[in-house]
Amino acid sequence: MKNQLIIGNKNYSSWSLRPWLLMQVKDIPFTEEKIYLYCDGSSNLIRQHSPAGKVPVLENSEVKVWDSLAICEYLAEAYPEKYCWPQDMQARALARSIAAEMHSGFFFIREKLPMNCRQSMRYAVKDDALQSEINRINSIWQDCRLHYQDQGEFLFGDFSIADAMYAPVVLRFNSYGIEVGSVAKAYMRNILALKPMQQWIQAGQAESAVIRQAEII
Repeated sequence: MKNQLIIGNKNYSSWSLRPWLLMQVKDIPFTEEKIYLYCDGSSNLIRQHSPAGKVPVLENSEVKVWDSLAICEYLAEAYPEKYCWPQDMQARALARSIAAEMHSGFFFIREKLPMNCRQSMRYAVKDDALQSEINRINSIWQDCRLHYQDQGEFLFGDFSIADAMYAPVVLRFNSYGIEVGSVAKAYMRNILALKPMQQWIQAGQAESAVIRQAEII
């Protein structure tokens, strides 16, 4: 089964990073096709793959799946030996809960702190709603790491879909110098140290395309 993952700009596309990173870390084979977003013809190119008109999209001879979390869920079922979710049922329930929370929430972080691998600055957080979301993520990371620290370096020990869902937030916090607690900082270092994560960041920084609405001056 030959997987193809259609993604957007590596510098900006947080949703594309999630399944890409999961497949890289879990050693699930795939080829990638990148479509630069907000360019002439890009919407038509994306719709050739995605009925929703958005990336990422995973295609193979058996199925076409769009939406980051749906792709990750599909991979968990298609490759059960890769343990994309924690094996323990209680840990798996919590991992699914925080992954879904990430998928459906944190709108102020998305708006105020767009993912941008080239960005490096100290962002002054003046918005109470934004700070509340930052605090919530800090709490999630801290609680998971303290509970599962004896099982590995990631939220539930081994790398899982939950980590893939929060990886773009790690990039955002790193790019904008967002302050979090010591446990969360250590977790961020673990994610940033992943070889595939470093490769994604380097590729994103090397892109020349600019999406103005994702740039904070």
